Formats: sequence, C-alpha cells, structure tokens
Amino acid sequence: MIRAYKFLLRPTARQEQAMTEMLADHCSLYNAALQERRDAYRHASKTTIRYGQQSAQLKDIRAFDPERQGRWSFSSQQATLRRLDKAFAAFFRRVKAGQSPGYPRFKGTGHFDTLMFPKDGDGCRWNSTPDHAQTRVRLQGVGHVRVHQHRPVNGRVKTVSVKREGRRWYLVLSCDDVTAQPLPPTGGIVGVDMGTVHFFTDSNGAHEPNPKFLHTMADELAAAQQHLATYPQRTRRRTKKHRAAARKVARLYGKIRRQRLDFHHNTALKLVRRHDVIGHEKLNIAGMTRKPAPKPDPEQLGVFLPNSAAAKAGLNRSILDAGWGQFLAILANKAESAGRRVIPVDARNTSRTCPPQIGGCGHVAKDNRVSQAKFECVNCGLVENADRVGALNVLYRTGLVLCAGGHPPT
Repeated sequence: MIRAYKFLLRPTARQEQAMTEMLADHCSLYNAALQERRDAYRHASKTTIRYGQQSAQLKDIRAFDPERQGRWSFSSQQATLRRLDKAFAAFFRRVKAGQSPGYPRFKGTGHFDTLMFPKDGDGCRWNSTPDHAQTRVRLQGVGHVRVHQHRPVNGRVKTVSVKREGRRWYLVLSCDDVTAQPLPPTGGIVGVDMGTVHFFTDSNGAHEPNPKFLHTMADELAAAQQHLATYPQRTRRRTKKHRAAARKVARLYGKIRRQRLDFHHNTALKLVRRHDVIGHEKLNIAGMTRKPAPKPDPEQLGVFLPNSAAAKAGLNRSILDAGWGQFLAILANKAESAGRRVIPVDARNTSRTCPPQIGGCGHVAKDNRVSQAKFECVNCGLVENADRVGALNVLYRTGLVLCAGGHPPT
C-alpha cells in the first residue's frame, strides 16, 4: 500500500526564514519557466518548450544566481519544473476533451506553498529515531529541522514534501510498501446514509451528530472578513494591518479545517473497528453542490424567474461543511489498512424506496419522502425515519454486491 504521513515542523526563527526564502525562490523558478514557455509559443512561431529543455538549463541558472537558486536542492528544482509540465499536460488534455482549458497561471508567493523532494536522501534526509522527540529532517540550505512525529512511519519513504499552511509548516512523507494491519473480524455489515442534519445515519438507526464546524464559527469568521474588507484590496503594497487581518481569516479557516479533519479520522476509525463491511452511497458531490441555472422569463426580456438560488446556496454550504468527500476517502484508506471492505453503491432512490428488510413493500415513489426526516410509503403505509430508510437500502445494495462477488451477506 501507499500511504502519506503528515507531521508538524517546529523550525527555529532562522530556519523558518530560510524555508520561506526556499519557497519564494522555487516560486520564482516556476514563474520564469512559465514565462519562457509563453514567450516561445507567442514569439517563436509557436515553439513548444518541454521539461527536458528547461531542466537542462538548471545548471547554468544555478551558476548564474548562486545566492537564490544555487543553494537549494537540484532535485527539488527539477520537481518544480515537473509540476509546471504536469500543469501544461492537464491543460492540453482539457482542451482536447472540450472542457474549460484553465491555462497555467503565474503563482504569487502566497499561493506557492508546497515544495517536493523526489527522493529521500537527495537534498533532504528523513531521520526517524525510536525517541520521536528527537526526530529531525535535514533540508539542503535550511539545516536539521525538528519534527513533531506523533506516530511511527511504516514502509519505505519515497518522497518528502514541505508544506506551509498559514504560519504553520508541515512535513509530508509519501511511503510505499506499507503493510496492512488487519483488525480481528466482527461479522458486522452496515450501510450508512450521509446527511447534513445528521452527519450520517447507519442501518441500525444510530445517528452520528454533525458538528457543523463552519456554522459554529460563522459569526467570528464573518467579523474577521468584514474587518479585512475595510482595507483597500487593489493596492501595490499591503499594509501591516491588512496582512494581520488576512492572517486572522486564514487562521480561522485553518482551525475549521483541522477540526473537520480530526472529526473525520475519529468517526471513520469507529466505523472500521465495528464493522467488516461498510456500504455507502456513491455521491457526485460536485454535481450536488452546483448552483442552479438561471430561469429567463419568456415574457420579459432580461428578467429572470425565481430559481431558489438562495436556498440551494445554503444547502451547498452545509454539504461542503460536512466534507463528505474527505470523510469517504479517509474511510476507504483506513478500511484498506485494517483489512475491511468499503463498498460504494448506486445512490438513486435510496430515500424513496420502501425497505423490505423491515416489512416494507419495495415501492419506489417520490411522495414516499414526506419531509427531511419522515418516510411514509404511499403503498403499504410503512412509517420510518427517512435517513434510516436510506441506510437500509444502501445495506441491501451492499449485500447484492457481496453476493455477486461470491461473498454472501451476513
């Protein structure tokens, strides 16, 4: 298996300044390489410059500017050029597919926050010790930086990345050959129905509360954003107060993000420990959170009919605050490490089908879903919690998948 480990870095003030300069210089290299590609295509008869040509120039660039480019890792600079090459490859792929192209853009120093070392030992050295308090990582041009290693690292370290989030620095290790650590079997199989009122409801009728981290901090976040909006946005140089206000907004968003991530990890771990098989709906979250299309009034030119955009915006905010996509990805990773199975099933009509498992008739109708919380079958009269009905239908479809795969459901 391939796994990533993310640890908090605790650099000194001088090391933090050096890492900031390292990111800024790699950002400058990225932008210069992008400018070269643009100029070659526009002014040299549509000449295409590729990664190999730009990588061959690195030796001369480092010799010409030893203070800014020569002191950093050669391999990390190659990784930055590969990052640009991948951006152009994705651009041309979208053009051929008829999608929105999204031409690669220049990066500001505040938007270039990740730097990768392609190989452990080449420009960096991960030095884990039995005493995690003594763990260090050596970065070329920075030195040995203390790492808050909160758990052991398994497998072989392939790549090392340094990431800046607000005023925090993190180390991300990508490892392969990570061995699974199976948990003892429980014989349990469960279906879960994701929601916004409850984070999810399982087929046993248990509700997992939705913490709604963004909603909880909405007032504090709104006040910070209003304070930030009082400063001019289009100035050449940000003032000290403007930067402080922007850091406060970023700090609040970072806190929400970390709280949500911790909740997802803990909740997924509880599900994996209690069940051998977990079924969930295969959700198209991007489509679910798409804003409604405008409705032109056929009788009045330039006038639009109500399309419930405000209500849909509130629902979209609740879905994104819950973070279903991140949770399901974490659940799949933890299940793989523990030897469990996670099965995504078709989500159509799971909340509109009368569940046969509890004496229902299997009738499918839109009117079966009376409200957000109530299900009442128009055919047989079965009354049940709508979220549990969805989870029961997910469980039933999970059992069908297991039977088709040769594993009878328990």
